[in-house]
Amino acid sequence: MDSRAPSSPLQNEGALQQPSTLQDSPSPSHPRGLLSVIQRLRGSPGQELRIVLLGLDNAGKTTLLKRLASEEVSTITPTQGFNIKSVHSHGFKLNIWDIGGQRAVRPYWRKYLGSTDLLIYVIDSADQKRFEETGQELAELTEEESLMGVPLLVFANKQDLVTAAPAAEIAEGLSLHTYRDREWQIQACSALSGEGVQDGMNWISKQIMSRKQ
Repeated sequence: MDSRAPSSPLQNEGALQQPSTLQDSPSPSHPRGLLSVIQRLRGSPGQELRIVLLGLDNAGKTTLLKRLASEEVSTITPTQGFNIKSVHSHGFKLNIWDIGGQRAVRPYWRKYLGSTDLLIYVIDSADQKRFEETGQELAELTEEESLMGVPLLVFANKQDLVTAAPAAEIAEGLSLHTYRDREWQIQACSALSGEGVQDGMNWISKQIMSRKQ
């Protein structure tokens, strides 16, 4: 990563974090992905959590989902409908819904928002021509009644590309500082390499734990 990555947190509503390089192999003290969230939640048995993963087509949502589930990411095809990953461990069931981002599919996003515990929104940081489009979609989502107060994690994806805009610039363009009805964070990442993904998952686990107490 170059020096453009944000180095200091935003105050009050959210924070910007630099991606950190993941270790080559997981260790017991640093469990990855969805299992790390579940392991942090094992104090409250029988919980089922719902996370919705949205963003424009080609933002990298499915690659991110596979990365979160510690699956192979070398072969990815566009999501035409939706993917669901469910992980069972220690009495928990964490469901992540990855819904296609094509223009024809987006009107159906609203049908999947009920009972959502957390929203992940993925942006292609290198596709600056679509920043206005993705910003409008996110703004409309956050106005949905079913997502009122739901924590928001924005993954500024594809930071491995030299044309990627820094997360701080994307946060400003999205006007994230105006979101005062929810906790939010923007996390620079590369779903392909895994950089920054665990940092985002750590934030997710904190949000879920605070909401389920």
